[in-house]
Amino acid sequence: MRKVVFSKSASFGIDKLLHYLESEWSVKDKQNFIQKLDIAVLQICKYPLSTEKSSLKSGLHRLVITKQTTLYYTHNEKRVFIVAIFDTRQNPNKLKIKKSISTY
Repeated sequence: MRKVVFSKSASFGIDKLLHYLESEWSVKDKQNFIQKLDIAVLQICKYPLSTEKSSLKSGLHRLVITKQTTLYYTHNEKRVFIVAIFDTRQNPNKLKIKKSISTY
């Protein structure tokens, strides 16, 4: 199975989202999101081409985790590189994908 690597931006996004869920919703909602994220990561590790290609950058894929959260990633034979976790309620111009995602 492919190794999963999170960018600093994706790690920060997850931490921020988990803190928000726990403080504004509940621990149960946070745990439910973690479970959905785990399932999503397993899916893209096993079947990286199973999701739609993103129009943001060549080689980038996107997976909707919840209607509010989208995961952007790229992959090769050995790794899945999680580029960003994006809250879809934000302005899409805030999503900044690094110029060189292929250097993971």
